[in-house]
Amino acid sequence: MNKSEAIFKSKKALPFLTMISVLAWAAAFPFIKLGMAAFAISSADTASETFFAGIRFSAAGIIVILFAAINGCSFKLSFKDFLWVLSYAVLNTTMQYFFFYVGLSHSPGSRASILNSIGTFMLVLISCLFFKDERLTLKRVIGCIVGFSGLVLLNIGADSSGAFTFIGDGMIILSATCSAFGGILTRVAGQRISIPVLTGLGLLIGGAVLTVGGYFAGGRIETVTSSGIIDLAVLILSSAVGFSIYNKLLLYHPVGQVAIYNSLIPVFGIILSCLMLGEPFLPKYIVAAVLVAAGVFTINFVKNKPNAAQTELKESQPRS
Repeated sequence: MNKSEAIFKSKKALPFLTMISVLAWAAAFPFIKLGMAAFAISSADTASETFFAGIRFSAAGIIVILFAAINGCSFKLSFKDFLWVLSYAVLNTTMQYFFFYVGLSHSPGSRASILNSIGTFMLVLISCLFFKDERLTLKRVIGCIVGFSGLVLLNIGADSSGAFTFIGDGMIILSATCSAFGGILTRVAGQRISIPVLTGLGLLIGGAVLTVGGYFAGGRIETVTSSGIIDLAVLILSSAVGFSIYNKLLLYHPVGQVAIYNSLIPVFGIILSCLMLGEPFLPKYIVAAVLVAAGVFTINFVKNKPNAAQTELKESQPRS
């Protein structure tokens, strides 16, 4: 085991590494809106939003691939391996972020950041169906109920923060669903393919689909500003750093121990959206964020008895 692998497997390093991913992804909420405003992309222009998203993820994928190549990762893939990469790219990049960009442009960034956290609870629940070491316990159910109550709270008193809409909130929830199943694919495909290679190719291929699809649908970036370029650069780095670290941690640690820190994404997302976008800070955002965080913490601290039948995923060693 090399030093890099040891760091990612270390429980002591887990909080620090996950916080980097959390901050990277939380920063994306306001910077997406700032970037689209700087490039004069209207919230009604779905094609240009998709084109913008594609550029972001394609560029992030190239960065991750370059680092993977520098570190000597193998890019030799069998046809079956390529199918895993393609599935991951379409689900975790193309579909997830098509829904996310459309939804975010029709929903306040602070609210969207909390709605997006539903993917955390979904990942914890569906992981019980795929992995023998993940059990659906009473504490997990309670944790999901507590966390989901925070999402319901967002739609109480809708006259002050906007009523639920499918094009806004619904799209964010669909994005979270893709993210959850993307987590499952990461753990499975990561046993066959180097995580940096899987992440880089997933971002590049998924981003390319978004770029081409958005372009042929009429998407364009006709206004280019220095502030827009800076915003886009931040988004590219947030994707490259966030996914690279998070995917590696998902491979080496139980879902709950990694997902616990995702509860902080809406908290930081709210703060950044309100500070950078001037969005109103509603008291119910605090209560909702606390409920979401409490739910994830409840799930994470479930202590099951050692299971003799460990999953195949934990027994096998991923390729570096």
